[in-house]
Amino acid sequence: MAPANISRQTRATTVRLPRAVYDQAKRFVESEKQNTATFLSLNDFFVTAIQAYIKLHRRRQIDAAFAMMVEDANYQKEASLLAEEFEISDWDALRLGEDQLTEEESSLALAN
Repeated sequence: MAPANISRQTRATTVRLPRAVYDQAKRFVESEKQNTATFLSLNDFFVTAIQAYIKLHRRRQIDAAFAMMVEDANYQKEASLLAEEFEISDWDALRLGEDQLTEEESSLALAN
């Protein structure tokens, strides 16, 4: 949920909900009002729920795209070529990182 001081455009709309869904949402919001200092309106609840659903849907789309890459022979070939091309520089970067950690550990040991 965005902070109240952030300006954002909104659109008013009407939504027809099953009675049970509305009642559950209303009870949840009322419970949150009683149990926390955070103000949550029914509108805030629905906006947050819709945003969470959209985020979940996007993640599923991304996961599906990655899943297709596993079976894509061209992608696998390109990934292997890139891995081979950067193998030496990857090892160099790892070695440099380990050297820096060793130096920092030595400096800390001397300071104590």
